[in-house]
Amino acid sequence: MTDDLAFRPEDDRYHQLSDDPYETETNWWSFNIPERKLGCWIHAPYYPNRKAVTWRIFAWDDEGYDQARMAYYRKVEEAPMPDDPDLTDIIFPGDANGPGYSLRMLEPGMKYHLQYEDRARGFALDFTHGGLHPPHRFPPGKPPFMATPHFDQLGHVEGWMTLRGERIRIDGIGVRDRTWGPRGGPYAASPKRYASDMERVKRPGGAHWREIERERGRGRIQYIFGHRHDGTGFLGFVRVADGDADGWAPMNAGWIRRDGCFGSLDPARSRMRTFRSPKTGWSTHMQVELVDEQGREMKSEGFAVSTMSEAGYGVNQLMRWDIDGGIGWGEDQDVWNPAHYVRMLDALKATV
Repeated sequence: MTDDLAFRPEDDRYHQLSDDPYETETNWWSFNIPERKLGCWIHAPYYPNRKAVTWRIFAWDDEGYDQARMAYYRKVEEAPMPDDPDLTDIIFPGDANGPGYSLRMLEPGMKYHLQYEDRARGFALDFTHGGLHPPHRFPPGKPPFMATPHFDQLGHVEGWMTLRGERIRIDGIGVRDRTWGPRGGPYAASPKRYASDMERVKRPGGAHWREIERERGRGRIQYIFGHRHDGTGFLGFVRVADGDADGWAPMNAGWIRRDGCFGSLDPARSRMRTFRSPKTGWSTHMQVELVDEQGREMKSEGFAVSTMSEAGYGVNQLMRWDIDGGIGWGEDQDVWNPAHYVRMLDALKATV
């Protein structure tokens, strides 16, 4: 990664690149507790030109995927932010149900401490994220980050979760990311228009549900990652709309990590194929075949262990991966336009 794309200490603070009311800057933190089949997120998009933040914290296991049945779920929308908030040391605004979470930078670009408590629900978080590598922006001009700066950072997450009053150890691999810049409208909006559904499909053929899945211009994003405890693993974005009739879709904007060394994915030789449940439409099993810029190969298979869905279509899933002879853990983030998802699911359920 070139120096002009490197993360700098000032990037730990908020940016403001335009007067676009949809300009957004996120901070996202994720980790898992495999023995409990638990995944956990903290996510906070800040809208600098509206001086408001929406944040949510949730944890999910295999006992329920919707908001009422998740292990924990809380969302605060459009909370007013003070002038010039300092992202290096901040407590996000809460609401009538209690305060928000705190975030403090301990080492620029590398180490952070997060805390949160919801006494009424018997839920709390207290952990550090220590980066396993310096964060770097993905190259601009390549999907899905055409213009907005974005980076992902793999890290060791260590601390505690309190769930229904039970104190649970956190000690594993997690991923955080940051994105900032103007968006020109709601994130899910797409300017693409096509004459008919079939003209949306770049490579027709194969199962009908797969044809629907890879229609272009729908705003489809699928992001997957998996790492062993030592950090060996992969991360990348699946270019579903560029997939073939057999279900293999190219991957880019990601990495292979082995022996502590990162290599950017070769999008011409990196791909994923997913298999979906005809009951839910969600991925159940994935095959991943990757090659990085150094020519290193990595093959992995993953199975969904637990699932959460805020709206009943797009999901985040805790994934168990077989990686280089060992077991790794990570996520499947599967983002859909609702109408597109329903059409795909109808095709999966069809009997004639």
